[in-house]
Amino acid sequence: MTCTETRLSASRILSNREICPGYFRMRIVCDQVYQDAVPGQFVMVRLLGRASPLLRRPFSIHDLIMEGEYVTGFDILYKIIGAGTEALSMSRAGDIVDVLGPLGRGFSTRGDFGRVHMVAGGIGVAPFVFLINHLMRQGLSSSQITLFVGGRSCGDLLCLEIFERLGIQLKLTTDDGSAGSQCVVTQPLGEALRQQKPKMLFACGPMPMLREVMAISKKDGIPCQVSIETMMACGMGACLGCAVEKRDSKEKYLHACMDGPVFEAEKIKI
Repeated sequence: MTCTETRLSASRILSNREICPGYFRMRIVCDQVYQDAVPGQFVMVRLLGRASPLLRRPFSIHDLIMEGEYVTGFDILYKIIGAGTEALSMSRAGDIVDVLGPLGRGFSTRGDFGRVHMVAGGIGVAPFVFLINHLMRQGLSSSQITLFVGGRSCGDLLCLEIFERLGIQLKLTTDDGSAGSQCVVTQPLGEALRQQKPKMLFACGPMPMLREVMAISKKDGIPCQVSIETMMACGMGACLGCAVEKRDSKEKYLHACMDGPVFEAEKIKI
């Protein structure tokens, strides 16, 4: 599902808080174009008044800030991984950022899912707060949502207090065993599917994790939507830097910024 309008704006930062070492949640004021934003869409953000980095950086819309029925802002969740996010981490409330969005094709949430499983690896948890809130507003019960979250250590398991407050079922894994089960996140997913299959899988995280989720969904015949994490220079399909190979088609490539970042698993190769 794609939003009908995208806008470039100079927007004010409401807050920028470190939620775990190296991970930040930024809240940004927005206008009413975000009223129609959907989970899985993203924004391109750059600090104004700085020569470097020159290009905007892509971030999933983590959640919307609501006042009654109206959207007044949105959150992004990010990890410091380079000069751009390092600069962003030093910004403060009241600073102005250059924002292009909302962009891309988000998760399809039409239909009666009945039960859904979501799989997140590390910072791939970013779009799921928005998605869960959206599904619950559509009438899906928290008891019908299970989120599998994996990370290298307990410090990479993000937003757990939000998910606990929402009342969904949580399954945690870490590589070092510091929280949850010591295994890859797809292991408890496979175990859960042997007990009861959901009507839809949603996934966002590192490519190896997505490949495994896609393989599981194919083997068990479960529809799956994956959100691709990739570098983007423009966010509008001009640079062709975010190509994703298309499966079984004469058109060999899709682009994460325009055709995604959310794709039906059976339509792509990663």
